[in-house]
Amino acid sequence: MYSLSGYGRMIADRVRMDAYVQALRQTVRPGSVVLDIGTGTGIFALLACRLGASHVYAVDRDDAIALAREAASANGYANRIEFIQDVSTRITLPEKADVIVSDLRGVLPLFQRHVPSIIDARERLLAPAGVLIPRCDVVWAAVVEAPELYGEYTTPWMINDYDFDMRAARAIVTNTWRKCRVKPDQLLTEPQCLAKLDYRDIKSSDLKEQIKLTAERSGAAHGLCVWFDAIVGDGIGFSNAPSAPELIYGSAFFPLPDPVVLVTGDTVSVAVQAHLVGEDYIWSWDTCVTSESKEVKAEFKQSTFFGVPLSAANLRKQAAKYIPALDQEGQIDRFILTSMDGRTSLNDIANAVSARYSSHFTTWQDALTRVGELSKRYSQ
Repeated sequence: MYSLSGYGRMIADRVRMDAYVQALRQTVRPGSVVLDIGTGTGIFALLACRLGASHVYAVDRDDAIALAREAASANGYANRIEFIQDVSTRITLPEKADVIVSDLRGVLPLFQRHVPSIIDARERLLAPAGVLIPRCDVVWAAVVEAPELYGEYTTPWMINDYDFDMRAARAIVTNTWRKCRVKPDQLLTEPQCLAKLDYRDIKSSDLKEQIKLTAERSGAAHGLCVWFDAIVGDGIGFSNAPSAPELIYGSAFFPLPDPVVLVTGDTVSVAVQAHLVGEDYIWSWDTCVTSESKEVKAEFKQSTFFGVPLSAANLRKQAAKYIPALDQEGQIDRFILTSMDGRTSLNDIANAVSARYSSHFTTWQDALTRVGELSKRYSQ
C-alpha cells in the first residue's frame, strides 16, 4: 500500500508519467474499453477517458480508490469509470478490455504479485487483439563500488559508541537488499542483462539466471546494482539506470557479505534467483569472484531468507510437524469471524465479543474497532 504522498510522487515523476501518457495516447481509441489495474488515485483512468475510452474499469484494493472516485466526479467522468475495490485476480468483467494499463512494480518489476496479476489479466481480461501497458521490462545488473551505501548496512553493527559486540546483526543485514541511487562512475563492470520480462507471453513469476561480469577497472566491489528499462509502447519507455534521470523507482542494491578488491579483468559470476512465496519474493544471489588466472578470490551465498531475524520459538511454530493451538488473540478472531454469518451486524458482534472477552477489551469501542478491521479484511 502506498501513502497519499507516495501517489503524489508517482504523479509528479514526469519521466514516468510522460511515457505512460504517450503509451495511452498510442493505444486508446474512441470507444475503447480500458482496465486500469492498481488505479490508486485514478490518474491513468482519467487519462484514458480524456483520450476517448467509452468505459474504464479502475481496480485497486487500497482506500485511495475513494479519492479516485472523487476525481472522476470532479472531472466529469463518473459515468465512464467503474471503480472496483479488490485485487484484479478476484474480479470478473462483463467485457474484455482493449487496453490494460498498470504499474504494480516496486523498485524492481519482480515485486509482490505484480507478475502473476499481469499474467492473469492477460489470460482472462484482455481482448484477443488487446494491448498491455507496459509491454516489457528489461532487468540489468552491474557490480558497484559504493562504500557509503555499504556502510549504512554494516557500520552500526561493527562500530558503536558503547563498546558492545553487535556483529551478529551484520550477517543478517547483508542478506537484504534496499533501494539506492548510484552514479555511473561507481560501476566497476559493464551492465549485463539479467532478465527480460515480456508481459505479452511471460508465464512464470520466478527468476533464475546467471550472469558473468568483467571488471573494467580496479576498485572495491561492495555489491550489485540492479535496475530496469521499461518498454510501455512502440518506441516509448524509460529507465532507472544510474546514467538515467532519477525516477520514483530508484535502483536496488544487493550487498556482498564483505567487500572484494577487484582488478581489471577479474570476473564476477552471479547466480540470481527470485521465487515468489506468498505475497513477496525470496531473493538469492550466489557470487564467485575469480582472477584472470582463474584463481577464486571470493565466494558467497546470500538470500533474503536469511535477512530476517527469527527466534527459535517462531521457527518451531513454522515447522511442518508443529501442532498449533490458538492463543487468546486467535480465539477472539475466530469468534468474530464465525459471527460474520451474513445476518449479524458489527454492532451486535462487538457487543458479543466484548461480553465474552471482557478482560481483553477496555471499552465497547475497542471491540468494534477489532471487529471492523476483520470485516474490512474478510467480508464481502
